[in-house]
Amino acid sequence: MSHQHNSAPSPFRQPRAVWAVAFACVVSFMGIGLVDPILPALSVKLHASPSQVSLLFTSYLLVTAVAMLITNLVSSRIGPKRTLIAGLVLIVIFAALAGSSHSIGGIVGFRAGWGLGNALFIATSLAVIVASASGGFGGAIILYETALGIGIAVGPLLGGTLGGISWRGPFYGVSVLMFIALIATITLVPKTPRPAERTSIAAPITALRHRGLLIMSLTAVFYNWGFFTMLGYAPYPMHLSEHKLGLVFTGWGLLVAIFSVAVAPRLQRRFGTAKTLYANLFLLAVVLAVIGACTNSPKAVIVAVIVCGAFIGINNTLTTQAVMTVAPVPRPVASASYGFVRFIGGGLAPFVAGKLADHYNIHVPFYAGAAAFLIAIAVLATGHRILTEAERAADETAAEQRPGTAVGEIVAVGRTGTANGNAPIVVALDAGPSADAVTAAAAELAGHLNAPLELLHVHEIAVVGDDAVDRESYEQARAQVQRRLDELAARGVAAAGHVLRSVADHGHAGSLIAEHARSVHAQVVAIGGPSHGGVAHLLDGSASQRLIAEAGCRVMVVPPGPEPAERAATTV
Repeated sequence: MSHQHNSAPSPFRQPRAVWAVAFACVVSFMGIGLVDPILPALSVKLHASPSQVSLLFTSYLLVTAVAMLITNLVSSRIGPKRTLIAGLVLIVIFAALAGSSHSIGGIVGFRAGWGLGNALFIATSLAVIVASASGGFGGAIILYETALGIGIAVGPLLGGTLGGISWRGPFYGVSVLMFIALIATITLVPKTPRPAERTSIAAPITALRHRGLLIMSLTAVFYNWGFFTMLGYAPYPMHLSEHKLGLVFTGWGLLVAIFSVAVAPRLQRRFGTAKTLYANLFLLAVVLAVIGACTNSPKAVIVAVIVCGAFIGINNTLTTQAVMTVAPVPRPVASASYGFVRFIGGGLAPFVAGKLADHYNIHVPFYAGAAAFLIAIAVLATGHRILTEAERAADETAAEQRPGTAVGEIVAVGRTGTANGNAPIVVALDAGPSADAVTAAAAELAGHLNAPLELLHVHEIAVVGDDAVDRESYEQARAQVQRRLDELAARGVAAAGHVLRSVADHGHAGSLIAEHARSVHAQVVAIGGPSHGGVAHLLDGSASQRLIAEAGCRVMVVPPGPEPAERAATTV
């Protein structure tokens, strides 16, 4: 056995363009909890009722919802960079106008413009980071997750600090920070190509005809109803200063980030998406009911709000993952459909909660939010079979079709030569430069062992919080496999090619490759080395770790190199 030691590139060693967009992402994620510490102050200083102040969320989210229908249309026509810049410009302008306003109605109106900018920004930021990152797909995702965690955690703290000076502070702060991000994006981010296909404005609406996507989107409506009821009304019964409210929601944000990135994938692997969501939504209902019952106890509300962050983080990740799992449409269309529907729920909730509080008392909105979580469980249950079937990996190669019905679905691309009955060598390919090396090494080994090859290319959709991104399009994945098949056919090597769909956490691709290797009784799995972004470093080390642990056969790690003689493969 020979060994090649290569160190994987750091996800934080990136071009300046990536850092410019990552900084903007941090500021964007800050907006989730930035205004919460100043809600009571706005109510007092602008002589507005809590229900009027809650319209800050309603205008922002409803405009974001409608804008989700056009984000793909805009991006496919002017390109991701220009879409990103347009979103940043709108945020800078409307955040500054909100800070300059003298009435709650003015702030509500300017928050609507802010919502339009945010929709354009969030629809393209992750894709731009992935396209510009030099540390591979995994490095880009890790960097985005880091931005998410910092933004969600720091947002309330910054909001509380600036809000302690003036209620206008958080609005001006966002405007200034986003202006810095705007200049950096304009000067540092290279021009991005337009998508090959233009998206129609009707595509997100027509996609809702698919029952699985519709059910998951409606589940998200009721989930967001409860979530934004908590976010919009929990600050009032705490009776805290802006600084202390900022600290409370910083604790909440930390749990959102940690449980979204680190805990949700583990729960999904152990219990499955559906079971985890049922339990999580029920616990959210309990927490909101506790807040409703204990509005006279600030300490109880504080603890409940912070704990709520853990369940919010889990739900954000797993609901988005479930949407991408069941949606039989391209990822951007599924994201737009889902965003449109779920933000409607988030926008209407604060408005209705305000009316309930005005007509009854402050307990009632929280009880209504708890009921919304329970309704979400009931809606999700109507699609239980669709979701569980979509999660189940196929054991045999499926008939050729566009992916969209199952995580782990294996789609046949083609075959060259005739298999001789010997156990195959599974070749795990990605879009990185190591694919040439691993294909050549596997072909050489196939000649020695008189074994056919099974080419397996993972078409991956990574879920980060409540967003998702494709590593590549499905058509590009098929083209990668077909090109390898053509090369092997010219060399007289028998091979079958497949595309395997993965919608899950970072290491899930390794488990799917291992499962396919076991199903075909492979004698060896060949993967690319991590130093150049190969499959072993598909998203992070967990992919290769799971593959090695679960494959049930030898795993050959092939570092890049122009000729087989220049490579020293590691077999484990």
